[in-house]
Amino acid sequence: MGAAAEPGGAGLEQVAIEDASLGAFYRSMNPTERHTFWACAAGWALDGMDFMIYPLVIGTIISLWKVDAGTAGLAATVTLLASALGGWLAGYLADRIGRVLTLQITILWFSFFSLVCAFAQSFEQLLVARALLGLGFGGEWAAGAVLMGETIRAQYRGRAVGSVQSGWAVGWGMAVLAQALLFSWLPPESAWRWMFVVGALPALLVFYLRRYVKEPEVARESRARAAASGDRPQIWEIFSGPVLRTTILASLAAAGCQGGYYAITTWLPRFLTTERGLSIVSSTGYLAALIVGSFVGYLVGAWLADRLGRRPLFLIFSLGAIAVIVAYTQLPLSNAVLWVLGFPLGFFASGYFSGMGAFLTELYPTRLRGSGQGFCYNFGRGIGALFPALVGYLSAQVGLASAIAIFAALAYGVFFAAAFALPETRGRVLHADS
Repeated sequence: MGAAAEPGGAGLEQVAIEDASLGAFYRSMNPTERHTFWACAAGWALDGMDFMIYPLVIGTIISLWKVDAGTAGLAATVTLLASALGGWLAGYLADRIGRVLTLQITILWFSFFSLVCAFAQSFEQLLVARALLGLGFGGEWAAGAVLMGETIRAQYRGRAVGSVQSGWAVGWGMAVLAQALLFSWLPPESAWRWMFVVGALPALLVFYLRRYVKEPEVARESRARAAASGDRPQIWEIFSGPVLRTTILASLAAAGCQGGYYAITTWLPRFLTTERGLSIVSSTGYLAALIVGSFVGYLVGAWLADRLGRRPLFLIFSLGAIAVIVAYTQLPLSNAVLWVLGFPLGFFASGYFSGMGAFLTELYPTRLRGSGQGFCYNFGRGIGALFPALVGYLSAQVGLASAIAIFAALAYGVFFAAAFALPETRGRVLHADS
């Protein structure tokens, strides 16, 4: 087993970030970087659309199939748990067979099972289909994030990877738009099925990937060296030696940031239609404010990741998210004020994700990057996966608003503490042997 370089240790090359403006990275991109950027941005947008479809139809599922809130939340939890396993396996596969090929496989996988969801005849069938979709959903991020992190130069990595992350808000918006149109045109009992049909569209992205996106040079060199020496990365290697501490802390940070996010986004549509008395269609404007705030948060987070650093971004946004979600759910606000507050809620509850992809890429040596990044982020998904179900079950005792606030604040507190304990990685140069 090869020795892994100490993440955050001495001897790692770093470059100064001279131009920290948000658009500098795009102006300086070569064709390879630009094709990779747009492919990953589109993939992440479609990934976000696929995931957000279920929270948007959860109320319809509850009504049609007479399931309780906790059971309905279980489907979101199972999707995320499966994505944790899929992300870890896809990250390991990316280290063994390549980033681009793994990305293609995962996109086809979750697109196919989104289509399967549309034909479910019972909640149990939908649960199984969502679990299988989750395997590809988690794998897509693992492969795409490391592909972006290795393709983009160190001085622009935070902004480029963070800007790709903003594609999630675009996908969320696409899902909300599809909901508004389909539920206006069709009865609820068929509209929800067509939502999942729309979720199969990401499969078309594979044609672009096959033609335009290349494997990063640093990854090809690392795999060639491993093949020549016979020292191929092992799936458990991220839990040994000096890299173990990084794996533990990065996993906790990922669990906190995703647990808070899923506690909010899974149940917010339901919160608006039940505790605030809005219809599915009329709640679209409130979700739109949240989505616009999320999109702006991603872009600002991408800029701050290179301007201030990864850790300051995480610390500022985690505290901001706690403050806004408590105000949103606990204060006696009018619907008009709630609509305005949707922007900062989306901003703080999403923007920190812009730093996560680059941060995890920079924490691990190249031979373990896919495995380490895939495990940590998707371990976070696995723990975060518990939060939608826990919010659903707790809501029966304390109400949905309080349940969302309790679990979101707990998660963001964990995120703050873990991020504080990890090293800053801004400007770190990636090499095949480190």
